[in-house]
Formats: sequence, C-alpha cells, structure tokens
Amino acid sequence: MRPAKLALVMCLWSVLGLHVVQAQSGNNDEVEQLKARLATQQKEIDLLQRALADQQRALDRLAASNAASAVSAAKPAPAPAPHVGGLVASTTGTLPSTASASPAAPSPSPVYYPPAQADNSNAPSPLQLQLGNITIMPVGFMDLTGVWRDKDAGSGIGSSFGSVPYNNATAGKLSEFRFSPQNSRIGFRIDGDWKGAHFIGYNEMDFLGTSGSNAIGVTNGAFVPRIRLYWVDLRKGKTEFLAGQSWSMLTPNRKGISPLPADIFFSQVMDVNYLAGLTWTRQPGVRVVFHPTDQVAIGFSAENPNQYMGGSSGGSSVVLPSALTGLAGTEIDNTSTSYLSTPNVAPDFIAKVAADPTSRVHIEVAGIESTFKLWNTTTGTPSSGEYFTKAGVGGSVNANLEVVKNFRVISNNYWSDGGGRYMFGQAPDFAVRSDGSISPVHSGGVNEGFEANATKNLLLWGYYGGIYIGRDVALDANGTSLVGYGYRGSANSQNRAIQEFTIGFTNTFWKDARYGALSLIGQYEYLTRDPWYVAAGAPKATHDNTIYLDVRYTLPGGVPASK
Repeated sequence: MRPAKLALVMCLWSVLGLHVVQAQSGNNDEVEQLKARLATQQKEIDLLQRALADQQRALDRLAASNAASAVSAAKPAPAPAPHVGGLVASTTGTLPSTASASPAAPSPSPVYYPPAQADNSNAPSPLQLQLGNITIMPVGFMDLTGVWRDKDAGSGIGSSFGSVPYNNATAGKLSEFRFSPQNSRIGFRIDGDWKGAHFIGYNEMDFLGTSGSNAIGVTNGAFVPRIRLYWVDLRKGKTEFLAGQSWSMLTPNRKGISPLPADIFFSQVMDVNYLAGLTWTRQPGVRVVFHPTDQVAIGFSAENPNQYMGGSSGGSSVVLPSALTGLAGTEIDNTSTSYLSTPNVAPDFIAKVAADPTSRVHIEVAGIESTFKLWNTTTGTPSSGEYFTKAGVGGSVNANLEVVKNFRVISNNYWSDGGGRYMFGQAPDFAVRSDGSISPVHSGGVNEGFEANATKNLLLWGYYGGIYIGRDVALDANGTSLVGYGYRGSANSQNRAIQEFTIGFTNTFWKDARYGALSLIGQYEYLTRDPWYVAAGAPKATHDNTIYLDVRYTLPGGVPASK
C-alpha cells in the first residue's frame, strides 16, 4: 500500500476507534447506532480504496505511454517509399545510379534511372504540384554557353560536322567566339493514374528555333523557343503506348526503351548537335512497347518519314541527273523548301529489343525500314507506270556497361542502306539514276566512349564518333557526265568520312532535390572531315578545334513515387 493510501486508512480507523470508546460508556442503543455507522464507514473506505486503485492504474498507463513515445522518438524514421525518378527529368547530369531499390510493386511508369542524388533527394520539392491524383512538375534548366572555334563555321553553338571550312577558304582562316542562352530548356511533366493505368505527359522546349530577326546579335537576343518533346505515354500491366513527338526509338537508350530524356543516350556533351555518328532525331510518331519481364522490353514504332537527299546542317548532298534537278525540293527534301513538302509512301518503321539484366548492363538491337518513291517527270505520265519505289533499311547494336563501379563504357554501332538522315542528316538517304530509279546510299556511324564519376560531384567523359558515307556513282543521260555521290570531280563537300574526338567534365557545385543544382560543364572537341575527291592543289582534309564552357542551373523536382 502506498504511503498516501495508508495514511488515509489510519486516519479513518482512528476516528472509528474514538467513536467506539465513547459508545462503551453509553447505553445499548448508542452502541447499535455506532455499529451501523461503522458498517457505513467501512463501505466508504472500500469505495475509496477502489477509486485509488483505478487512479493508480491510469497513472501507470500514462507513464508507460510516455516511455514508449520517448523510445519511438529516439528511433530513426522509416525511409520514404522509393522514387521512380530523381532530381530532374530533363537531363542525365551524372551516371545512372546502380543502387538497388525494392518497391512494394513494380512501377507502372516507364523505367527511369536517376542521376546520382544528394542525401536528401527524397525530400518534397517546392516545385511539385499535387492536384488530386495528378502530379505536375516543371523540368529544365537555365544555361549560358560560351563557345570558341578556331574556324569560323558560322553554325552557332552546335557543330555542323560535315561543313567545317577548309584552310584555303576565308572562313578557314578566321576563328569565332560567342555566348548563348539558347540551350536552356523549360517544360513540364504530368503523372497520374487512371483505371489501373499510369500515364505521363511530357513537354520540353529549348530556344534554338529559327528567328526572323536579322538583328539578333545587334540589339536583342530574341531567340525563339521550339518544341523538343511533346508526348503522352500510357502503361497498363506489361503494355505501354506512346504518341507525340519524342526521341526516335532508333536513338540509343541507357535503360530499357523508355522515352524519358534521362533514359536516352545523347551523351554528356555541350554540343547541341551531340556526336558525329550518333543516330538520333526527335520527330512525331507512335510506339507500342511490351515488357515481358522487368529486364526485357520489345518495341515497335511508326515515325515521321522524309525522303532526304542531303544538305541539312552541313550534311553532304547528292548530285541529281541534269533532267531531274526539279525533284529537289518537291519529291526529295533538300532543306531548301517549305516544311514537309515531300511525298511519302508510309511511315518509317522501327523495331527494338532491349535487355537490362542488371542495373550495370544495357544491351539493345534495333532495325529500321523506310520506303522511298519517285515519279520521273521527264517521261511518261502518272498512268504510264514511270514510278520507282525502293526500301531503305538499317540496323544498330548498342551497349552501355558499368565495367567497374562508377565507370561506364558506351558502344553504339549503326549501318544502313538508305538511313543517312538519322545521323543528324550528315549523309543522304539515296541517289537518283538518270531514269529516275532510286539507289540507297550506304552509310554508318559509331560512338565509342566512357563516362566516369570521379567524385561525388565530378563527372568525366570522353567519346569517339565516326561517320562513313559510301560512294554511289552513275552516268547521266548523256552517257559521259557522272552524278550521284563520291564520283571523280565531285565537290569537296561530299564527305567520305567524318571523325570526332571529344573529352569533357561536369562539375556540380551543389545539388538539392528541393532547390536544384548548379554546375560548370566543359568540353573540348576535335573534328575532321575527308572528302571523296580532292582537286589538284586543294586541301586533302580539314579539321577544327572547339571549346565549350557552360554554367547551368537545373530546376529542382523529384519524380513522383510509384503507386
């Protein structure tokens, strides 16, 4: 019995004892009254004891609850649910993380492997807006690029690989330097769930659009935004569907067949035209991807076609027969006429199989088929059968491997018979014979390189890029003149080979999922090109040296957790 209770009981018994003593000196009636009063007081004592016991039990429960709370507060909080993505969705930044995650269920969205994160990468982002079951997240970065070249290529911040000036030209004797914010990007990503399916809407723009101002470098840098990406992706179970403008499925992936930019290999370079020999384009289309397992994806896409004879972004162009020069810009794209003016038979069809047995290994095989069709305007009529149709095909084998921790090697290899447009337009798709028939041009490209996280914030990288364009020569209708590509006497703009060697770094000063990241990026690029024909006394080849230096602030934002 506790001291307080004992004192109360003793006090009560003392009072009772006094009454008993007094009762003994009185009559029997008073004794009976005292006995009755004693019984009543005993009941009161019993009630008090029960009340005190109930109070003590309540105090014991409260003390135990406080102790449990203190122990719980001392324990670390449980980790939040793993995210599908990382700091941003618009750039790769650093090597994909190989840390394993174990969500309760596979993510229904396209697999996204994030850049390396700050320790608080799971913290909520102030730039992520939740609207019911929909999450809206801004993506992009603010960017200032400085570029210097030892030849005045006049190509802005992107390299026109196939038109580096020769040393005997005025532009080959002058250098160039410029600042530009045009590589900055802005956009948004929307995630949501609907009837068991997960959908992503993605938009991304930069400022490399064509400006109508001739005073853009005089009084106002009125750079024009352009659409890079604008698509919606829907996945339910093992099946995924995408429609809109995205990176072509022929572009190498880093992981799976995901359309998200961080899962695409377009290198770490500052050159906005990326690497010589890289197969890529961003164009409208639709695709279906089947995921039989978490490690394998099988995709099929139908994408925007274009009958291309060369001439874009410094790319080499074929010479048409003299009677068929009118095909340029009407039936064949030579980049001199209006938007998408060429007739096309069917979409370009692309198939890809990708395997990611572990987070350290990505291997893929892809193929493309294009159909070209021309009508000879000099003979016959449309009903006389003067039509020529030819299929172009190509294929690639690509790998992205982490051979040791934080060190990846890249190998992309592409060969085609009529697929030159997909190498940044540096090779024509086909040449034309004097009768109007089509001859696909052989061309191919490679990218070999490495990417290494030297420290937590420093990424080092280096690549080799190469393009080879085959000779495709025919006689003109007069029987003496040569036409096509790579013939004796052809212009030195008809390149046989283009090669690039480039190294660089990305140093991230700080990064935080709530506040973004600040980076300094540098690149050195050495580029050479060799023509098929060199006239007497003319330079056999040319080269240039380019240096990029870039300051970039990347927007914050964590990709929503899988549901």
